[in-house]
Amino acid sequence: MGAEPEVDLLVLAGGRAERLGGADKAALVVGGRSLLDRVLDVELGGRVVVVGDTPVPDGVVRTVEDPPGGGPVAGIAAGLLALDALAAPHPPAWVAICAVDQPGAAAALAALRTELPRVGEFVEALCHVDDTGHLQWLLAIYRRHALDAALERVGEARHTSVRAVVADLRWHEVDAGREHLGDVDTWEDLQRWD
Repeated sequence: MGAEPEVDLLVLAGGRAERLGGADKAALVVGGRSLLDRVLDVELGGRVVVVGDTPVPDGVVRTVEDPPGGGPVAGIAAGLLALDALAAPHPPAWVAICAVDQPGAAAALAALRTELPRVGEFVEALCHVDDTGHLQWLLAIYRRHALDAALERVGEARHTSVRAVVADLRWHEVDAGREHLGDVDTWEDLQRWD
């Protein structure tokens, strides 16, 4: 078993948060810290880009899709472009995609990264499966070339479903760390996490 490879991190922090009255999800506080700060706790060894119109800590690159409001796939495409603009002599072969509204995301992503040395060359993406049996596409690590190819196949990123892009990738499901799954879509969710 080899060392854990470096992984870029792309945090999706846009969205309308309609059930939260349009609140900036990245700024919501759980356990005394913002959701964005909690996600950024994870150390994956690669570059970091936050996609969304939200304040970011010093040293973190932020971008937005143009025009905004195109959905998560448009955010992913914009984030990948921003990653590519960051000079790296040897860009990581993997990229983590994470929606900001998941308070346990850092621990979940760390568990996924730990699994990387054990996956075969055929694996294109790793994630956990939630209690309802759904793959967590927005809390996952993707082989970068596979994600790029999937985006190219769908063409237009705006208003494209995540399913249309990633459902046909060769997935590896990870059990370790799935206890950290869960997101904040409502004020009740926020209270439960806090």
